[in-house]
Amino acid sequence: MKSARSVGIDFGTTNSALAVADGDSLQLASFGPGLETFRSVLFFEGNKRALAGPAAIERYLEEPDDDHPQRRLIQSIKSLLASNVFTATQIGGRRYSAADLVTIIVRALRTEAEQRLGPLGSHIVVGRPVHFVAADNEQDEEMALDRLREAFGNAGFDKIRFEYEPVGAAYFYESRLDHDELILIADFGGGTSDFSLLPVGPAHRRKKRKILATEGIPLAGDAFDARIVRNVVSPLLGEGSHYRSIDKMLPVPGSLYRKLERWHHLSFLRSPDTMRMLKGILVQAEEREKLETMIDLIENDLGYHLHRAVQQTKFELSRQLSSHFNFQHAGLKIEKIVERGDFEEWIAPELDQIAEGVESVMKAAKIDASQIDRVFLTGGTSLVPAVQHIFQNRFGAQKLSAGDEFTSVAKGLALCASSR
Repeated sequence: MKSARSVGIDFGTTNSALAVADGDSLQLASFGPGLETFRSVLFFEGNKRALAGPAAIERYLEEPDDDHPQRRLIQSIKSLLASNVFTATQIGGRRYSAADLVTIIVRALRTEAEQRLGPLGSHIVVGRPVHFVAADNEQDEEMALDRLREAFGNAGFDKIRFEYEPVGAAYFYESRLDHDELILIADFGGGTSDFSLLPVGPAHRRKKRKILATEGIPLAGDAFDARIVRNVVSPLLGEGSHYRSIDKMLPVPGSLYRKLERWHHLSFLRSPDTMRMLKGILVQAEEREKLETMIDLIENDLGYHLHRAVQQTKFELSRQLSSHFNFQHAGLKIEKIVERGDFEEWIAPELDQIAEGVESVMKAAKIDASQIDRVFLTGGTSLVPAVQHIFQNRFGAQKLSAGDEFTSVAKGLALCASSR
């Protein structure tokens, strides 16, 4: 028996979204004032119940309780799903598998969504990337799907179907069409960028969906953030500087700064050994003030605040030619003017990979650019002008469409569920 309501979930590396299609109605779950996405993060504190989403971030930013010194924030769980290396982690004396971690997020997401949208039922369409991060073969892809299937089952969904995320975006785009088109969907997430070629429109809505070709690459928004950290933030915190060790001048270890590129990894630097090493380097450092700022940043666990400033700069560079990177918190101040042209040079390797992904999907389908009617861009990274230029140069600016960059996949997945 067909469920009256059709539910789609876009479970993302950084953010997740949920939508419900009910007849002619399409509703997106909200998770607070102005929040249409649910952060895919977990926060553990001592023996307390794990928190997920906005509640996890809120508690993480509060001062820790004296009786709960063990605090751990976990992000980008989706990027671990296809990894044979990651099987489980110990937190507070308890073992959590990859499926266990996803289960906590999905249960919390479902609970909050149902408070606003009512019961979601047991049937769902879940988005998946074309290729999971860390997947080396088909077995790794299947393992990732099995882990997701287990997690969503634990969260009360007993009939689960997976659909490619760019295909979900295609359903959303198609819902506004009154004619047929051949489209290229480019879906940019936090950890992956996916491309799909398929025909859409009235003639294709009730047929089995025909996908001409798909391609996926393991990079997107997180990689762009890391470039800003590496080129703007890390040099202002002492990367590239030296310290004296007996009669030699040695570079401050660059490995310390790689942790800054993933904000939730900053807490890993708070170990006694690392802090002892940093304070030892500080005594003989060439640029003491920069190292002092680095130490203060780590001791105050300001990774989340730092990356909010990074993402603000990336956002501003999508709309203007320069941005004033300005991080001020707990007495610390890091600032620099960042030019869009410099940013585009830093992300040139990622731009090349995106262009190669587009070329691969076109070749796989044996389709020429002139045959494409429309290119639909979705995901936050699609707002970056240099990314848009790749598609403008390849297909022409007049063929580009965009909209609902952060929620179109979830909406399309709900429509996909409804069509079945």
